[in-house]
Amino acid sequence: MQPAIASRHPVRILAIEDDPVLSAHIGSHLGERGFAVTLRNDASDVVELVREGDYDLILLDILLPDSNGLEMLVELRRGQRIPVILMSALGAEQDRIIGFGQGADDYLPKPFSMGEMDVRIEAILRRVAYERQDKVEQHAQGADLGLTFDPGRSDVGYNDQWADLTSTEYRILATLCHAPDEVLSKTFLYQQALSRAYSIHDRSLDMHISHIRRKLQVIGYSAGRVDTVRGAGYVLKRVMP
Repeated sequence: MQPAIASRHPVRILAIEDDPVLSAHIGSHLGERGFAVTLRNDASDVVELVREGDYDLILLDILLPDSNGLEMLVELRRGQRIPVILMSALGAEQDRIIGFGQGADDYLPKPFSMGEMDVRIEAILRRVAYERQDKVEQHAQGADLGLTFDPGRSDVGYNDQWADLTSTEYRILATLCHAPDEVLSKTFLYQQALSRAYSIHDRSLDMHISHIRRKLQVIGYSAGRVDTVRGAGYVLKRVMP
């Protein structure tokens, strides 16, 4: 059974994968699970499809015959906040860092099983449903901290300026804002905001926190700051005027 993320069904997934065998396998498997799947083997019409298709999730291969998936991700993020799972045989940490920095929600290393793909997709769809239901609470918490939270664009505003957060950065900051002045462990933040287990060698969260700090500083936000608590995690501290 597929998770519900909105009142309409079925959930729509766009999968861009240049390997025809894997592409067909993904399409068949997700179709059997009740998802409405659109398959593409290159990037030629992806931007137009996303603009017109009202998709709920994108599976995006990094190595495409006519485009680099990371470049495609940048293009998609200019006007869309649809969750994106990158797929690639590239295992280098730098590729993951670049992908997350450009707005990817998760990274699925090849080869992967259909079961692993299901788990990643379900985690993201559950998170999206939670974020939509939590919209009113986020607005109230943001106002208390001097920030405007916009779940629709996955961004925060201050003094009529938007921070231009990625969807992952937005989730991390929103999670911290749920418990201001309370230290949240890396394990908790990975589970709640990144939808995966924490690994001591995974520096993704640290990178996202660094980006959040920089972007809040750029828009002049000073009513709160994200502090590192060594050996414990992170905390959003209110700053007294």
